Amino acid sequence: MSLQATLRALADPIRREILNLLKAGKLSAGEITEHFDVTAASISRHLSVLKEADLIRDQRVGKFIYYELNASVLEEIMLWITDLKGE
Repeated sequence: MSLQATLRALADPIRREILNLLKAGKLSAGEITEHFDVTAASISRHLSVLKEADLIRDQRVGKFIYYELNASVLEEIMLWITDLKGE
């Protein structure tokens, strides 16, 4: 996982909103899709990008896949930004 991939994933407003939704806990792809006016295929692609950037994790439960935040990657980014700012 590279910082470049992470920042690219965070650049999209839909992906940032997905991360905001996942702050409250695990959600299925269907539950995430309900919050947006885009296709399920589009949300699936956004979830793939977030997963490739290691910003989210997934877990299969029966026929559903649930997604959750990977806070450790976000913490690394925050530390990098804080260091960059010199604080």
